[in-house]
Amino acid sequence: MNTFDERFLSDRPEGTPGSGEPPTPEELAKIAGGLGLSLTAEQLAEYTALVARGMSAYARLDELNPVSPAFPGRLRDPGRAPRTDEDPCHGWAWRCSIRGASDGPLAGRRVAVKDNIAVAGLPMRPGAPLPESFVPRADATVVTRLLDAGAEIVGKTAAFGAGAEDGAGTAAPEPRNPYAPDRLPGGTSGGNAVVIAAGQADLTLGTDHGGSIRVPAAWSGCVGLKPTFALVPYTGIVPVERTLDHVGPMAATVADCALLLEVTAGGDGLDSRQRIDLGVGSFRGFLDGDLGGVRVAVLREGFGIPGVSEPDVDAAALDAVDSLAAGGARVEEVSVPMHRDGLAIWNAIAVQGATDLAMRGDTTTTNWDGHVDLDMMERHRLGRLENPQALSPALVFTALLGTYMSQRHGHRYYAKAQNLARELRRQYTSVLERFDVLALPTVGMKAVSRRTDGSATQIVDRMLGNLHNTAPFSMTGNPALSIPCAFSEGLPVGLMLVGRPYDDEAVLRVGHAYERLRGPLSRAAASEPADLASVCERPVS
Repeated sequence: MNTFDERFLSDRPEGTPGSGEPPTPEELAKIAGGLGLSLTAEQLAEYTALVARGMSAYARLDELNPVSPAFPGRLRDPGRAPRTDEDPCHGWAWRCSIRGASDGPLAGRRVAVKDNIAVAGLPMRPGAPLPESFVPRADATVVTRLLDAGAEIVGKTAAFGAGAEDGAGTAAPEPRNPYAPDRLPGGTSGGNAVVIAAGQADLTLGTDHGGSIRVPAAWSGCVGLKPTFALVPYTGIVPVERTLDHVGPMAATVADCALLLEVTAGGDGLDSRQRIDLGVGSFRGFLDGDLGGVRVAVLREGFGIPGVSEPDVDAAALDAVDSLAAGGARVEEVSVPMHRDGLAIWNAIAVQGATDLAMRGDTTTTNWDGHVDLDMMERHRLGRLENPQALSPALVFTALLGTYMSQRHGHRYYAKAQNLARELRRQYTSVLERFDVLALPTVGMKAVSRRTDGSATQIVDRMLGNLHNTAPFSMTGNPALSIPCAFSEGLPVGLMLVGRPYDDEAVLRVGHAYERLRGPLSRAAASEPADLASVCERPVS
């Protein structure tokens, strides 16, 4: 029988109880100075008394306990670190066997979740400055839904870019591309793609803020869906930027992605970004393989991106669109010139938003009424204060740039970018009123080298330099599916299909139809663990 080991439970962090003593006049004078206020001695004395009185409300909060998701009652396996022989491509952060309900749509299916998704009783090392000792007390909403649907959770996948200790942006060995060990598998959900390719999980859940589901799907040869914004609740997942945070499925087939979306989508009453009337039905019911009447818009600006697009990748995506036309879809080219500015707009939102939320806000912020995991928040704060050197170069770059822009310009550029994002969303919507999906390469280039000289410049460039086509749809919230469409020079290439918000069925339907038209790709998939091991165990020069 699986048992739960209570040593993996996180106690309340030391030093957190109580709002503490009220500030002294000297402390309050320092705070006032930081706010640009000059107080007389008489004013300082009066405000000191007022602040002390105001703190009585905080003292009362110390005595109240909010209702939070409960620790699951079922016994469960605390798991273990992955063995070297079972993890040649470094896709795993933690292995376990947590079995859900005895029946349900996921009964008999092995599911893995990205390490930034809370699984009660399992250590969490998602890439934010969380100490390795942090173990959540409650499951994320999506984990509860997986288990209720009969899934077996077989582990947590490695989040690429978790730390800084090896100079490559990650404290643990970074995931390797399952088709070429000297290449990156994709974004921070790269571990998901690796375990799918290895046949060690049937389905996985990843997160996507700018492309972290779709880029590894394209570079590592699996299917990945960034659903409509807030269609799947983000409760219990480490946030990056509230307006960009998405969680979605990655699997070997479109049908499995549709199944996982069915299980996890819908409101939970805790993620306040979700529509109150949000309800979902069967996504698999739309997978009929019929392209009759389907209208596909080829997005011109998604091709031929200067300094990014590779001709063979563009050609593979266009060949895939030709297959859709041959299958009965009506295909036309469209233009949305503002798409080329999408990455710059997204960058302003991501940098300043992530700095405010993850660095200064400790994974929460004011003006948010959704559920907050107080343990996670406090562990994040302590980890950031106690070990800031553990931050990856990408996080350091984000914090420095975001803080500088805030100090120099306030939130002007963040606010302007959000306004521009709304305009870009309107332009996509205008096209999608006439078409069912947009089509373009997921990433303009094939998987890039994982070799690094250890410089922050190279690490940041390789993490952020491939989001030209994916990032715009993270900020507009459109559902976007990446599906393998070819191999070139031995590496996978992905086609991205983008639909109207809350029309995830359309991208799944077209993707499934393309999958059937395409058939097996010319290069044999690296689906056998033994073959994968022989690839990933080769040294990288």
